[in-house]
This record gives sequence, C-alpha cells and structure tokens, in this order.
Amino acid sequence: MKLTARFPMLVLIWLLFALAVPACSMTEVRELPEPRSGVVTDLAAFEEFIALAPTPEEFRQVYPDVVLILPGDIATREFRTDNSRFFADLDAQERIIGGSFQ
Repeated sequence: MKLTARFPMLVLIWLLFALAVPACSMTEVRELPEPRSGVVTDLAAFEEFIALAPTPEEFRQVYPDVVLILPGDIATREFRTDNSRFFADLDAQERIIGGSFQ
C-alpha cells in the first residue's frame, strides 16, 4: 500500500527531472574567441569561427566592427573590398553556417 502512495510522487519527480535536463542543454555556454576589432584580415581564423556555427549575437561579440547582414535584412549592395560587411547564411536553428563578404 505504501508503494502506491509513493508512486505519484516518484512520477512527479521523474517528470521534473525530464523537463530540467533539456532546459540545461538550451543554456549551453560556448567558448568563443577573443573579440577582434576592425575588419576581417585573417580569413583562416574567420572561417574557423564560422565553422563553429555561431549565433548572430556570438558573431557580433567576436566581430563587433563587422556589419552582419542576415537573411531578410535590407542592405545596399555597394562594392566593398575591406571585409567590413558579412552577408550570412543561416541554418534552421538560426546559426551562421556560411555567407560572403560584399
């Protein structure tokens, strides 16, 4: 009889645990490179950073001086040769997976 009284409590504890585990993984803290001021001059380091699939916020933290253009943003198409503006391609989780300087 005591087991049946504890069963609902055990189910409740299990459900709370099951809900807490995914929430912990959603607040993932990733180690990012140090912020790099100015335009992108080291393309190899930039490509390594993009390979991490950063979020737009992470991109802006690491490259604060590079203008990030996301899909759907309105931007002019003037020709720039200094790697100061990056047009990003996003995946389904809205992480940057590629793009080009324009």
